[in-house]
Amino acid sequence: MAISRRALLLSAGALAGARNAAAQSYPDRPVRVVVGFPAGGSVDIFARLIAQSLSEQFGQQFVIENRPGASGNIGTEAVTRAAPDGYTLLAVGVNNATNAALYDNPRFDFLRDIVPIASTARGVGVLVVNPAFPAANIGEFIAYAKANPGKINMASSGTGTPQHLYGELFMQMTGVNMLHVPYRGSPASLAGLLAGDVQAMFDTLSTSIEHIKAGRLRALGVTSAKRAEALPDTPALSEAVPGYEATSWLGFGAPKGTPVEIVETLNRAINAALGDATVRARIAATGYSPFVSSPAEFRAHIAAETAKWGKVIRTAGIHLN
Repeated sequence: MAISRRALLLSAGALAGARNAAAQSYPDRPVRVVVGFPAGGSVDIFARLIAQSLSEQFGQQFVIENRPGASGNIGTEAVTRAAPDGYTLLAVGVNNATNAALYDNPRFDFLRDIVPIASTARGVGVLVVNPAFPAANIGEFIAYAKANPGKINMASSGTGTPQHLYGELFMQMTGVNMLHVPYRGSPASLAGLLAGDVQAMFDTLSTSIEHIKAGRLRALGVTSAKRAEALPDTPALSEAVPGYEATSWLGFGAPKGTPVEIVETLNRAINAALGDATVRARIAATGYSPFVSSPAEFRAHIAAETAKWGKVIRTAGIHLN
């Protein structure tokens, strides 16, 4: 039996009305926030911080579910397969942009299958060296590296991690050659640097700052485009390497097809959380800074980061499977 155009329009109108009603009552039950890493890492910490504020704002629990593995891919895939109703969210980070090139055959396309909701925080890296290293500034570091190709051991918390990629970007932009030494996690790589087993590392500022202040490490430059408020006397690497910038970032996403009304509702609530003085202070205490965006702005940021790091990864020939 043929279905009339009028019937189709009425059906579409009814569906839209139902979606609007659902969005207006959202959330009316607990919301699950999937974190693709173990508890205690930066993605988990910031997801919990914002989830607590969302729980308070909406009067419904935003519950963290840790599903670690494959640099966050296991948790991301789980969210891509969830119902697009706003009750399953994903804590996203720079790993989602880098994984697109690091893994050859992911079973999802992050830019296609996850709807960006809002960014939450941005982190700064820092190039640190053991105090015994014969370079007092970034210019001397580059000169030494060029005079001694392959003789600087550059630590990271693992192959394909932001610390590793920050160093790869630096090498590609300066033409220096360092030997990458991957450790199992940030504490191990930092211990290796402090002991003098390796000479340099692009670390997260929040992890290294106490060692820098105590003189156990020497900071040569921060990875942000401008100097970091926490280390105002340390130059940005871009002052010696024009155009260099590498920062980590965090936020929230949802499965493709999640109603735009729910995405916008969550975006407003997350941005309200980032405007709260207590939340901002807790973010600052970790060495990060609040990162406010609209859904469209966050999508553009993720797309740009995916393209940028994809080029770095392919040039360096890095693969994770």
